[in-house]
Amino acid sequence: MTPDSSEKLYEAYYMRVFSFAMTLAGDRTQAEEITQETFFRAFSKQSGFRGESDEVTWLCAIAKNFFLDEKRRQSRSEPISEEEVPDTGKSMEQKTLDRDTSFRIHLALHALEEPYREVFELRVFGELSFREIGMIFGKTENWSRVTYHRARLKLQERMCES
Repeated sequence: MTPDSSEKLYEAYYMRVFSFAMTLAGDRTQAEEITQETFFRAFSKQSGFRGESDEVTWLCAIAKNFFLDEKRRQSRSEPISEEEVPDTGKSMEQKTLDRDTSFRIHLALHALEEPYREVFELRVFGELSFREIGMIFGKTENWSRVTYHRARLKLQERMCES
């Protein structure tokens, strides 16, 4: 992988990989670490991408594998007591419904057109302010607020359809 192609890959997919990592980890710091390690592994393994899937799918698979490896490593080194495991009080049926709903939201988000998807991801997963989002796009804070609001409405419409 050439430095130029590595940079293009990073610029094209950083936010999507970071969003995926946020979904996995639920913590911004962990998501940043997962994202950083994902791109490091992708760039250091020249023959890793075989073209059998999209690049973003390949990157998300690397992120998921790293996340799972870290969880396994932590579980071996740190015994978890019953007090540390949160009891959500949810039944297995409710947990399944929550997971299904989460998957449907991600499908609807994936189908959302630009710039709505990116603004939504920056706001929700990236935890950026509207001012910062506006600066990224070279627009006003108000533009980012309106775009985010429209993205939420579009997601809600798609969720109601499915």
